[in-house]
Amino acid sequence: MAKMDFAGVLEEVVTREEFPLSRAQEVLKDEVVAVLGYGVQGPAQALNMRDNGIKVIVGVTPGGRSWNKALQDGWVPGETLFSMEEAAERGTIVQYLVSDAAQKLTWERIRPCLKEGDALYFSHGFAVVYRDQTGVVPPPYVDVILVAPKGSGTSVRANFLAGSGINSSFAVEQDYTGRARERTLAVGIAIGSGYLFETTFQHEVYSDLTGERGVLMGALAGIMEAQYQTLRAHGHTPSEAFNETVEELTQSLIRLVAQNGMDWMYANCSTTAQRGALDWRHEFRDATLPVFERLYQSVASGAETRRVLEANSQPDYKEKLEAELREMRESEMWRAGALVRSLRPENWQK
Repeated sequence: MAKMDFAGVLEEVVTREEFPLSRAQEVLKDEVVAVLGYGVQGPAQALNMRDNGIKVIVGVTPGGRSWNKALQDGWVPGETLFSMEEAAERGTIVQYLVSDAAQKLTWERIRPCLKEGDALYFSHGFAVVYRDQTGVVPPPYVDVILVAPKGSGTSVRANFLAGSGINSSFAVEQDYTGRARERTLAVGIAIGSGYLFETTFQHEVYSDLTGERGVLMGALAGIMEAQYQTLRAHGHTPSEAFNETVEELTQSLIRLVAQNGMDWMYANCSTTAQRGALDWRHEFRDATLPVFERLYQSVASGAETRRVLEANSQPDYKEKLEAELREMRESEMWRAGALVRSLRPENWQK
């Protein structure tokens, strides 16, 4: 692995140059990868591997929505499309890509299907790290491995089709065969990863749960709502409040950050914006730091996992989820946003 200096800390990173697709194909030539679940990550990883010449089969509940989606993507019943149990029995690398709550519910059906020397693969450390809550305790005679793409399944597939790939983290929890690491890296490359960053199951799930609840989703939505409400309370119109809260961020500023860092974005804004942002960032950091520490401790203690498993196991979960998303979608802020998005120049001819 290549050693890279991340702000003074040397980390080992696997690149596609040192572990090319041809090597991944060689490592996996006698393997059958069984992708269990066809919801978020399943389709992208399965299709990318299939396109890369890997032997892939899919396992889902026959007749359901995921089964029909798999049919549309060209998976053939009895050949490459099976029930979860049959796919797990046929596979030598079993990708357990159903939701975290579904892993708890289906584990006792999948565990007996695992054979000595198989690899049990995850894209999230949730079930294994919080095994006291999920009951997912892998048998000692299999490899237990992880590749976690740093993006949604939609991004994993779109980046693959665009030829760019997506970065992923990887981990080996249990090496029964002595080949667990090689298998992990091979699958990581086969699903379309660009660079592979080493981690542990625990670090992956702690950082992932904190990030999703924090900057990536929860904090982002909350801060946007707070600023929008403040502007509206002081007489600004919905369009102005949305433009200054969301539109300029997503359409301009965050693209500059992605291109070359936060300082680059600051350098390409007005001196008035620079001064105000540099002054106020400290106050926002100091105000939210205790919240992030509380969040991390909630993740580490298992409180977040208990909440997720309890909520997602309720029979009316999907209805409640849709109600929460509908409340967000139908709020003034996001109704204003829908109109603002429709007025973007790229939509003029549509």
